[in-house]
Amino acid sequence: MIIKHFTDNDLYKFTTMYAVQKLYPFTKVKYKFINRAKTKFPEGFATALRSEINSMAALSLSQEEQKFIEEKCYFFDPVFIDFLRGYRYNPNEIKLSQKDGDLSIEIEGYWYRTVLWEVPLMALISELYFKMTEQSPNNIESNAKYKAEQLVDLEAKFADFGTRRRFSFDVHDKVIDVLIKKSGEYFTGTSNVYLAMKYDTTPIGTHPHEWFMYHAVNYGYRKANREALKAWTEVYNGALGIALTDTFTTENFFDNFDLQYAKLFDGLRWDSGDPIEFTKKALDFYNQKHIDARSKTIVYSDSLNIATIKKIKSFAQGRIMDAYGVGTYLTNDVGVKPLNMVIKLTHATAGKSEKYFPTVKLSDVEGKNTGTESEIEICKKVLNIK
Repeated sequence: MIIKHFTDNDLYKFTTMYAVQKLYPFTKVKYKFINRAKTKFPEGFATALRSEINSMAALSLSQEEQKFIEEKCYFFDPVFIDFLRGYRYNPNEIKLSQKDGDLSIEIEGYWYRTVLWEVPLMALISELYFKMTEQSPNNIESNAKYKAEQLVDLEAKFADFGTRRRFSFDVHDKVIDVLIKKSGEYFTGTSNVYLAMKYDTTPIGTHPHEWFMYHAVNYGYRKANREALKAWTEVYNGALGIALTDTFTTENFFDNFDLQYAKLFDGLRWDSGDPIEFTKKALDFYNQKHIDARSKTIVYSDSLNIATIKKIKSFAQGRIMDAYGVGTYLTNDVGVKPLNMVIKLTHATAGKSEKYFPTVKLSDVEGKNTGTESEIEICKKVLNIK
């Protein structure tokens, strides 16, 4: 059994789950596995993966996990904690098949339930792939120690965001252990709730692209960003205040990020495109709104390494607070080629309707767009994106 703990998952899945349960309990969704690198999976992979998925039905929130969430996640109410105690994964929500080396995965069900599948399922796929292809990790501790020392030298505040594409749970565990021992105050926490509990550090996360993608279904592309931010603040009242910007391009986000939300949210998350250009846009935006950018934070989170972080810090130079969510570079830099994969929302219902509508994500990098070609074109036309 690869996933052994209920909270071996990223915090943003639980925060989204809470918001969905509060506001959209009747919404149903579909997700799809996207194999960006067209990796071929070994014979029997789908059968082995199904067995692992089925075993997750036995997972439940332990008393230790519950106590940690109650202490650290002050933004959850007792009703939600009780809900988590009773939650069980339902493997029937996942359709899985394999044809030759190609893997097909779809998830369907109520959004408040299915939202938890993405991260542990990707972690399962990654670990099982390396296990079945008989690849072994190298230099786990030494690599983590080197990176910790480099990040401390840069005075870079950073967190681990590497659950989804980690080599394995054991590698992830060892990396966090080294980072905490070697990074001091510069290591700010991990997105993984279980490992945050194990090492008594901060669980970190806010909202994902799917939050904005759903609001486009419910309110239309023009209003999606604003309605998503409005709904988030309705649930969290200013907590978890880092806004994700690139669901329908950053340009469109800033068009909808008015003074009220610019002041309310603590900062922004950069997740695609050129980080320097993004920083310029953010500085210009805050200046135009007469907001001191030094009071705001950008969390950088896309394909980071030491060189990129050094470049960003050199440019930011204290004009805005900078923090870094580092993923695969920490948890799967062990001498193998990490899988290039995502699981994305593809359809959602609106209100109490049973009818599904397609979803779209327009990244700042065109290769990361998701959705059908026809719906992407509709979205671009509505938002006047070339």
